[in-house]
Amino acid sequence: MTHQDDQIFITKTLAGEVNAFAVLIDRYKHMVYTLSLRMMKSTEDAEEIAQDVFLKAFQKLETYKGTSKFSTWLYSITYHRCLDALSRKRRQPIHHATEILEEITGEKTAGILEAIEADELKEQLEECIQQLREEDAFLVTLYYLEEQTLEEIATVTGMTKNNVKVKIFRSRKKLYTIMASQLPKDIVARYERN
Repeated sequence: MTHQDDQIFITKTLAGEVNAFAVLIDRYKHMVYTLSLRMMKSTEDAEEIAQDVFLKAFQKLETYKGTSKFSTWLYSITYHRCLDALSRKRRQPIHHATEILEEITGEKTAGILEAIEADELKEQLEECIQQLREEDAFLVTLYYLEEQTLEEIATVTGMTKNNVKVKIFRSRKKLYTIMASQLPKDIVARYERN
């Protein structure tokens, strides 16, 4: 589904075809939930936020101007709803990893990542992502998994493009540091010799 496809269903929804919004929910429910889970500690909180996000998106759909992709607008609602929930709870959430592209950790770890079996990598990344701050995990997810541009992430978060770029760079470095400290020493040593 493209940006134009989204617009068709948005138009239908605004014209009174409430069922058209279900198509948009279907398309984005997994990523809204995943982004919520990145920032929140529990699946229950993430599910509640995802429901709130779609309810708010439906209620405020007429305010969507179409100047950015619908997904960017939706991710912005998700991001701010999570920040609100976190400030109310006043706690540090733990992140849950799904698939992470090798690119996240940069070229430095390519040799290390190739030496680890796919299952071990997934488990290792799960542990590493849990140690990132909620905002870092959110940014990494948008940039690497959702392949959002820096401009789109800036729109979602309300930060400047340069600030987003710096934060993603720092998040990637943090993730590399965490991974390097948790990988078996023989694998790290083998990589450092190369």
